[in-house]
Amino acid sequence: MMRTIGLIGGMSWESSAEYYRLLNEGTRRRLGGHHCAPSLMLTVDFAEIEAMQRAGEWDEAGRRLAEAAATLERAGADLIMLCTNTMHHVADAIEAATRVPFVHIVDATAERIAAAGLTTVALLGTRFTMEMEFYRRRMLDHGVQVMVPDEPDRTLVHDVIYQELTQGRVEDSSRKDYQRIIGELAGRGAQGVVLGCTEITLLIGPRDVPLPVFDSTRVHVERALDLAVTR
Repeated sequence: MMRTIGLIGGMSWESSAEYYRLLNEGTRRRLGGHHCAPSLMLTVDFAEIEAMQRAGEWDEAGRRLAEAAATLERAGADLIMLCTNTMHHVADAIEAATRVPFVHIVDATAERIAAAGLTTVALLGTRFTMEMEFYRRRMLDHGVQVMVPDEPDRTLVHDVIYQELTQGRVEDSSRKDYQRIIGELAGRGAQGVVLGCTEITLLIGPRDVPLPVFDSTRVHVERALDLAVTR
């Protein structure tokens, strides 16, 4: 038996498709046979959310995503996942709008890092994720310190996400740039690297870098399956 997983998707749809694939692959590994993950996905229009990000309209974005979560709960979701790192900035609004468990991507990722015995990690993500306090502060709650690239590399990381990955483009040149940036952060003391944007998993994997890789998308999915599989 499995609980029904509600997914707030569309930020971007490329990463939402990856969530759907990973959830069902993980379910098959755990349960075998023809099992797949009972799920509901509500896809928001990323163009609207991205405009709110640029304008700093985080309260409005929080209301929009809280409405999506409440809709999923009414439709029968037993737990909620937000298929994006950046928009966990408004996770409190989503949790306040629902009664079912909310699977927080930062908690899942930080706990995996702590379990590996690491205390300092590099974080790659959108500018919002790298520069705002919500991600860093939540990591510190689990005893994990975060390092981010200096400029102009922060801008490069952000631009690859918005100008390439969320547009369905995966460029070898950008992979090499990310590898260079991760190498430099390793030289500054990073013990591992967090792929802190759900699209980065399309570009970088464990074989691409010399540090332990914590793919927030995969870790998030695994935590949701831990909660959803009931036998």
